[in-house]
Amino acid sequence: MRHSNRSNVDPFIVMDVMEAAAQAEAAGRHIIHMEVGQPGTPAPEGARRAVAKAMEAGALGYTVALGLPELRARIARWYADRHGLTISPERIIVTSGSSGAFLLAFTALFDAGDRVALGAPGYPSYRQILTALSLTPVDIETRIEDRYQPVPENLPDDIQGLIVASPANPSGTMLDKPALSALIEASAARGAAFVSDEIYHGVEYERPAVSALEISDDVYVINSFSKYHSMTGWRVGWMVVPDDHVRRIERLAQNMFICAPHVAQVAALAAMDCGDELNANVDVYRVNRALMLDGLAKAGFTCIAPPDGAFYIYADVSELTDDSRAFAAEILEKAGVAVTPGLDFDKARGGGMIRFSYARATEDIKEGLARLTRFMEQRAQR
Repeated sequence: MRHSNRSNVDPFIVMDVMEAAAQAEAAGRHIIHMEVGQPGTPAPEGARRAVAKAMEAGALGYTVALGLPELRARIARWYADRHGLTISPERIIVTSGSSGAFLLAFTALFDAGDRVALGAPGYPSYRQILTALSLTPVDIETRIEDRYQPVPENLPDDIQGLIVASPANPSGTMLDKPALSALIEASAARGAAFVSDEIYHGVEYERPAVSALEISDDVYVINSFSKYHSMTGWRVGWMVVPDDHVRRIERLAQNMFICAPHVAQVAALAAMDCGDELNANVDVYRVNRALMLDGLAKAGFTCIAPPDGAFYIYADVSELTDDSRAFAAEILEKAGVAVTPGLDFDKARGGGMIRFSYARATEDIKEGLARLTRFMEQRAQR
């Protein structure tokens, strides 16, 4: 049977690493997971209780395409509490995870063939979703000196959009308000739409992340309950769009998704009032971050930009290898630690990079660092 050229997207390599780790575990090995950006904690207790109550109360059917009104209102209050912003709930669209939000955003903003810029390294699914929609991803090579974030002077003039993430995946670095403002202004000067990926907001260590909505209403902001709210498998997120884009997004959402899962929306609403539990999770990540920064350096992974948020460290290993996929496979085989090759995030330079995740329990992080240290010592002796 025929197939479309749009379906010729690259695999998400971290999922392949997860599969290899699962096979090793099935064979009886104990694997430390530093590959996947998934909290080791479940959805908060209040969210789980709310779901149990809702399931006993009756059927959970379709909601309106834009999401439960009470959830949209609660998200608006979140922006008031966290950022001091007055955001109309009408501008908030609940989505099937941030992935659903990106599909809606890219479809609403861009036409086939449009060029959309994104920082490299960056989240690989941006590129693959753009490609599947017949759009052209344009990698902007970032530098460690700029903390792996794009800068205005490196933006091409002939782009129709720019995607930024802060905190970023894979680096965990953030844009401060002047840097974010400069990128929004540079995009506007080019007539390009600005999309801000803020799914790691809440997972910050030394200063709060800045939302693009603090700077402009003429942006798309995408967020998710997957990371800070520890709800990856529930597949629920949200986006904030300009007033005159709401109906456009609503029409697309009605046809593409009907709605985000009702049960996940119930859980998300309750999760927003579980701050103590969620902040305790962030405290664990904070401890893990300190352990990783110290332990990786001692093991020999020294070329990094220390992360401001999220739960990743992106390390330059180009002095050790130019094939990060083979290097990650070697670490899995010989150390029993699963890590992600940089090729997922940067096609041009990722062969010399590795991403480490520290989203799991602290004891796992300690054990993983001990294994990595032994692996590097043994490797140096060969």
